[in-house]
Amino acid sequence: MRMLGIDIGGSGIKGAPVDLGTGELTADRMRIATPDPSRPTAVAGAVAQVVEHFAWDGPVGVTFPGVVVNGTTMTAANVDHGWIGTDAAALFARVTGRRVTVLNDADAAGVAEMAHGAGRGHPGTVVMLTLGTGIGSALFIDGALVPNTEFGHIEIRGKDAEKRASAKVREEKELSWHHWAERLSEYLARLEGLISPGLIILGGGVSRKADRFVPLIEGVRAPIVPAALINNAGIVGAAMAAAKTAAPSPARQAPAPKP
Repeated sequence: MRMLGIDIGGSGIKGAPVDLGTGELTADRMRIATPDPSRPTAVAGAVAQVVEHFAWDGPVGVTFPGVVVNGTTMTAANVDHGWIGTDAAALFARVTGRRVTVLNDADAAGVAEMAHGAGRGHPGTVVMLTLGTGIGSALFIDGALVPNTEFGHIEIRGKDAEKRASAKVREEKELSWHHWAERLSEYLARLEGLISPGLIILGGGVSRKADRFVPLIEGVRAPIVPAALINNAGIVGAAMAAAKTAAPSPARQAPAPKP
């Protein structure tokens, strides 16, 4: 079974059809730069372009870089603040003419990694962090998602952690891998002190270069591994969420007749 997943990020919007059985993309992904300013109508237009590119006529899953509750976007740290309080699911459905499921981007990536990637079969507490424009987080307890955790906003030295340790900060400040790893180490140690994970998965595009910085991380007890799906995890997780929403609810079993 295939489903279309679209991943909205602070710098790019990318999507592709996904084989739900394997977690693999079934076509080359399409990427569009996130509109600037990233107002809801502009971003929705870009999402519609991705749907049209693949001539997709079924349900669609879309991620969003912020808290999402019942399809409504509640925060917008790295996109236009006009998203706050927007019924994103309804907006995307209107511009695409498709049924759309919306969820937090890091939650989507985590769901994909737990099903098809580095977290597969791992019990206990697992946290996935997406290192990109900001730092997204997804928390799992025995495989069950605790949604909208937003651990990237933990305060480190008077700032949101993502303002010190995101991949974007590394690029903008031209930090060496060693210097960036020091910042990541401080952040991960603080996070570990709060939730004591049994596994930490690091995702986002920078996870392709995990060998450059993961060995430099110090002061963290939990195993740290790169995401297996790298920067496609959000697409895969969005497609999985769309499939879950589209699946018919199991019929309620009729009560047995009284003797």
